[in-house]
Amino acid sequence: MTAAVGTTRIDAEIHCGPSSLNELVPYLEPYWRGYVLEGGLMLSPHQGGAYPPAAPTSATPAARAAGLTPAHDAAAVRAGLLDGLRAAILVCTTSFHCNRNPYYEAALTRAVNDWLIEEWLSTDDRLRASMVVPTLDAEAAVAEIERIGDHPGIVQVLLPVRTDAPWGNKRHRPILRAAAARGLVVGLHAWGRIGNAPTSTGLTHTYLEDYVANSQMLVQAQLTSLVAEGVFAELPELRVALLECGFSWLPALLWRFDKDWKGVWREVPWLGAKPSEVVARHIRLTTAPAQLPRDPAQVREVLDMVGAGSMLMHASDHPHDHGGSGQRLLDALTPAEAESVLAGNAAAWYGI
Repeated sequence: MTAAVGTTRIDAEIHCGPSSLNELVPYLEPYWRGYVLEGGLMLSPHQGGAYPPAAPTSATPAARAAGLTPAHDAAAVRAGLLDGLRAAILVCTTSFHCNRNPYYEAALTRAVNDWLIEEWLSTDDRLRASMVVPTLDAEAAVAEIERIGDHPGIVQVLLPVRTDAPWGNKRHRPILRAAAARGLVVGLHAWGRIGNAPTSTGLTHTYLEDYVANSQMLVQAQLTSLVAEGVFAELPELRVALLECGFSWLPALLWRFDKDWKGVWREVPWLGAKPSEVVARHIRLTTAPAQLPRDPAQVREVLDMVGAGSMLMHASDHPHDHGGSGQRLLDALTPAEAESVLAGNAAAWYGI
């Protein structure tokens, strides 16, 4: 049965971003305005190669024709993307690819957040936003969460999966603690600073390797780190969303994770339940990219193994193009699952 798509949908990921650094200049302090303008700094229009303009996956034909790669202003989103939606969560990864000056990164993320609040959240009450924080300075990240984390339109702290140390590492705990204290979801999104190797064995040599690593290998390492390093034992209220990272890899990882935990549990005495049970309580995943087989029976098997009705949140991931597997997912959902995936799970996770 094909799932109904009505006005109760919540889109857990719509990309947005400034068309150039000039749009953020009004939100920078005077020193940083001079730093940007006099230094000739620019934003990477394609996220440092994450979304090459000619790659079919970077944007749908309709998005390309409309110039939404991604949307640069709220009017463009309201013109069509919000039709039939109860709410949409904005994701801006502009700051993922910037230089290694921690003070500039803090200024840039602050400007992005003020831009989101002023030019997006204030224009439509259906919009919610993912705030960005610096990744080079945990104290600055905590300060930014404390500055705007209580804004009613901010529902998530956005972090890249591509890092120099996994997010479960103790040095990152203050950021996660600050998010949990304000009831904010931590969203781990594909990609990140290109200077960080996307695999445990170093840098890749093709875009294909990079693409697969960022949306599959790295996110598995991050999930394993969060669970094994005791993040959820220390922060039992923390909720994490895995964005643009797929989900069909999850059953195999959890099977192995549970199996090995039984043998080496002394390494992780704080882990008082099977990893799969911890993940079910603290992790949700977006539906795009779905990465599903073409056989409907096999699609159903994957959804059963993932626990789609409770674990997945609908996301268009606009403007990116992931082919037809998203529709295959919708076609395979039961009516009860469709209600949860299309709206209920995100409503509960983000408090919408």
